[in-house]
Amino acid sequence: MVDYRIDRRSGVATYLQIVQQTKHALRLGLLQPGDKLPTAKEVVAATAINPNTVLKAYRELEREGLVEPRPGLGTFVLRSLAREEAGSDSPLRAELADWAARAHRAGLDREDVAALVATVVEQEFGGRVAGSQQDAIEGNR
Repeated sequence: MVDYRIDRRSGVATYLQIVQQTKHALRLGLLQPGDKLPTAKEVVAATAINPNTVLKAYRELEREGLVEPRPGLGTFVLRSLAREEAGSDSPLRAELADWAARAHRAGLDREDVAALVATVVEQEFGGRVAGSQQDAIEGNR
């Protein structure tokens, strides 16, 4: 089950936060094909958002082929985004956890680490660093 957390100060549309958190859960293997997403009513009760926002997020996930609504039953996961190389017991994850622990011991805070990781990801994969991460990076220059 996914527990959605809505950050109203993030500048990211609420429905996109739900989409991103669902994809994150799919990438980490927390959601598997066949799992049922929380109902719109459950998400509304937990987050105090408009039910249409939840439905908009679920439609976007459906459009991307990740979930499927089943009338009268709910919305179900169709496919996973998890990769073995990123699994909880993968060497890459262990190396990243070790690196994060070293960064913490070196005195970096969460925002420092996020900015550093975003910069390296941008260099390696290209593309623009999103909103607040870019601001954090530019603030450190």
